[in-house]
This record gives sequence, C-alpha cells and structure tokens, in this order.
Amino acid sequence: MTRRSFILAIAATVLFAAAPARADVPLHVRVIKGSRQGPPKMDPRLEPLKRQLSPLAYVSWQQTDERKLTLAKGRTEFVPLPDGDTAGITVQEERGNTVTIEVALAQRNTQSRLTIERGQRIVHQVTAEKNGTAFFLTVAAWP
Repeated sequence: MTRRSFILAIAATVLFAAAPARADVPLHVRVIKGSRQGPPKMDPRLEPLKRQLSPLAYVSWQQTDERKLTLAKGRTEFVPLPDGDTAGITVQEERGNTVTIEVALAQRNTQSRLTIERGQRIVHQVTAEKNGTAFFLTVAAWP
C-alpha cells in the first residue's frame, strides 16, 4: 500500500467513524380505551398490560388499534385516535438501552416526552375523559 492509499484509508475511516449511527427503533404502539362504566373487563390482547392498567381508575379496557412502527430519530409517525384526533409519535433520542419518545397531539396543542428502557412500556392518557371514557397510548420500545 502506498503512502497516499494509506492516508486515504485513514481519512475514510475517520469520516465514517465520525458520522452518527442512525439506528431505527422498533416500537409497539397500542391505542386503548378505558372506561369507568360497566362491569370490569380486560381485552385479552391487553393481558400483558394488566399490572400497569389495574391501578388506574378505569374498570373496562379495550384495544382499538395496534401498530408496529420502526422510527429513525426525528421521524414522526401519526396514529389516528378513535375520537378523530391524531397522535404524532417521534423518537427524540436513543441512548444505550433507553429511548426518549415525544407524543404530540396537535389538536390539543400538547406534547409529552417519555423515556423508556428496552423491554419496558409506558401507558399515556391522550384524551380527556368524556362520559367516563378516555383513550390511552401504550408504547413499548424494542418489543
């Protein structure tokens, strides 16, 4: 290898090493409906969430949508909600075993940033309660 080839190889290595890695983050997103009315009921698809949902003041839980998303940092995916609104989900940061996600509801002018670890999930209320019912998003990273 000539000196010039060696210098070019080193320069290329430095340039590629300096470029940030763009890892896509797989997310499992569910839209669920919680209700204070009627008999206690848990949608069987939500059984893995039972421990997180049980302490909440709602007695009936139903899954209305489920999506598997893969997001690069800064990319937003939109998830429609049953009440006609849309939730925007954006990966803000990925660091080691944690990911910070922003959930935004343009119709309500609200944004929430949530950080979760690999294998964990969050339950986040995304609509105000109306007639004893509210909608929630659950987001799990690296499901």
